[in-house]
Amino acid sequence: MRILWFTIGAIALTLGVIGIALPIMPTVPFLLVAVWAFARSSPRLRAKILSHPTYGPPIRAWQDRGAIGRWAKIWAVAAMGSGVIIAFFLGLPLWLIAAQLGICTAVGSYVVTRPSR
Repeated sequence: MRILWFTIGAIALTLGVIGIALPIMPTVPFLLVAVWAFARSSPRLRAKILSHPTYGPPIRAWQDRGAIGRWAKIWAVAAMGSGVIIAFFLGLPLWLIAAQLGICTAVGSYVVTRPSR
């Protein structure tokens, strides 16, 4: 079972590192998954991620208080809103845009109501 957790952590860490270079891909959510998986397989890697000077504080804030930084909230809601607008201008079916809008509204509401770091 430990190998499975390590594999999940390694994949999530890899995706998080890719997210550092690609602005359209999130970093911290993948690192959250990596820390969660490494807690079950590699405490050393978990500690290394948590002690990172840039990405450690938001991960610890989420783990300790369920907090999300103000700029992260703004970026998340703006990205979701942009996605819905782009879908509309691409002429996607209205049912699909409505579903996307509903999901983004629910997720955005959750993000906005979390405490700020």
